[in-house]
Amino acid sequence: MTRKLILFITVLLSIVGCHLTAIPSAELQGNSNQAIAVEMAQNPPESPPIQVYSPVQEREKLVDIRDINPNIKLDIRYATTQNFLKRKLYSVPRCLLRADVAQSLSKVQQDLEGMGLGLKVFDCYRPWSVTKQMWEILPDNRYVANPQRGSRHNRGAAVDLTLVDLRNGKELEMPTDFDDFTDQAARDYPHNSPQVRRNSDLLEYKMKQYGFSSLITEWWHFDAVGWNQYSLLDVQLDRVP
Repeated sequence: MTRKLILFITVLLSIVGCHLTAIPSAELQGNSNQAIAVEMAQNPPESPPIQVYSPVQEREKLVDIRDINPNIKLDIRYATTQNFLKRKLYSVPRCLLRADVAQSLSKVQQDLEGMGLGLKVFDCYRPWSVTKQMWEILPDNRYVANPQRGSRHNRGAAVDLTLVDLRNGKELEMPTDFDDFTDQAARDYPHNSPQVRRNSDLLEYKMKQYGFSSLITEWWHFDAVGWNQYSLLDVQLDRVP
């Protein structure tokens, strides 16, 4: 009897022990995840890694598009109050882009000139701190890039633009004005006139010919090929030589 009792107690303890070791493990995992989530909520990252501008390689430097191709027209809206925020965010009206991106944009301009057309630029490189200001005013990622991730404009690898007629300098009719965030600004909006659609499609076609990709929600926005190879920057426009 004694031996049977000891054997029964041993088996019982082993069964209970299995359950006791399994339960705390699951609870520990849950508690760990909860603790991480609470810590992230209490201490969100303030900014992504931002490259110091001075040591960048020559091919990665920001260049002024007017030095590359002075025929490209500028209408830098964030250097004025004529933008969706109704605030002046840039101290100077410059279009700065990575050197490779600027060369590609110049090729688009040269191609269009053979058709009697040209480019007018609304925005190029945008300092990260400006994106942060935009987010503080309008924290909606439908309209403004979340500064925790940064934007392609912050990398000097995106451009907002339209087409102009070189005979009179007037903009070709497009779906909307720049920074119009209605459905009508989308590339697949079905109710634009045939002429407006042709103009928008021509801009997209020419930009894609030289390595840019379009954004479905904004007819004016284009990203350079390989944009993700560039780091985020926060140098102000008037501080770039």
